[in-house]
Amino acid sequence: MNNVRLIFKGVTEIVGKNELGLLILTDIECKRQLSIICDRKKAIEVELRSKHIPITEDMLPEALCKIINKQSDQIQLELIINDIIDGEYQVQLHNLIDDFTVPINAADAVLLSVAGKIPIYITIPLMCVQSVKYKDNPNGVSIPLNSLSNDMLDQALDKAIHEENYELASQLRDERNRRNTSSNPMSL
Repeated sequence: MNNVRLIFKGVTEIVGKNELGLLILTDIECKRQLSIICDRKKAIEVELRSKHIPITEDMLPEALCKIINKQSDQIQLELIINDIIDGEYQVQLHNLIDDFTVPINAADAVLLSVAGKIPIYITIPLMCVQSVKYKDNPNGVSIPLNSLSNDMLDQALDKAIHEENYELASQLRDERNRRNTSSNPMSL
């Protein structure tokens, strides 16, 4: 298998963005980390499951996972992060029994993994590009520019220009231009 197994490590906030959170995943050895941006509601849902809060026991993800576990002869699931496009990780929910896959939102994939103890993986090449060195209890978390949504990228660019951080503004502009070029092949 050419994938890296990920484990959920925790939830953190994006400073200045109360409506957003970061889901932190690491490799098994806790050497590298991957950060997935999500809305605050999803961050809270994942955190409730990670803390084993009893209120979650009869919620939808848990109910579905109970049904799936009863069907273990027909359903054996894994989640695979296999790409990133315009700031969004591409994830597949894969049934190993019949090789059936369906796309799933990355934050929902982490929620399902935590709630149902479903293994989550990332392809090795993507882990090499998207991960950063893991630091336990960091003061801040680094995230790759290509994992920012288009709106977040534009906001960060505006802020960098306003703060006269032209080196960062240049990097943000280059990422925005790369996305615009790749989504509009006629501009080549």
